[in-house]
Amino acid sequence: MLNTGRTAARETLFKLIYEYTVRGERDDFTLSVFCHGMTDDDTEYIKSAYGGILSRADELKGKIASLSDGFAIDRIYKVDLAILMVATYEILYRSDIPCPVSANEATKLAEKYSTDKSRAFVNGVIASVIKEKDNG
Repeated sequence: MLNTGRTAARETLFKLIYEYTVRGERDDFTLSVFCHGMTDDDTEYIKSAYGGILSRADELKGKIASLSDGFAIDRIYKVDLAILMVATYEILYRSDIPCPVSANEATKLAEKYSTDKSRAFVNGVIASVIKEKDNG
């Protein structure tokens, strides 16, 4: 398991976004179950980021696809897509989270939940998101 606190909250958010990529719809019941027992700060982060990611899902997927070196969005492993959506959202819309933290947490999630090649793929896409943000 990843660390407690914000890392655990981010892992929970990733699971919610993964569920969204599979089901194609928001699930407030799962959200409430996952947030049960978390601190108010972590619950607020999860709820805010979950809503933010879902409201920008098409934009985030477009950004990820454009930086995925020719991979169409439907060819990206759903676990990787969920990790990338969380990290890309944090990098572009959460000024309270340093970009290196988002990148590091994304690669840890890829190591834990995805394939052997996913860590490098996720890291490369996230590096491109950061570079593009810094340049423009």
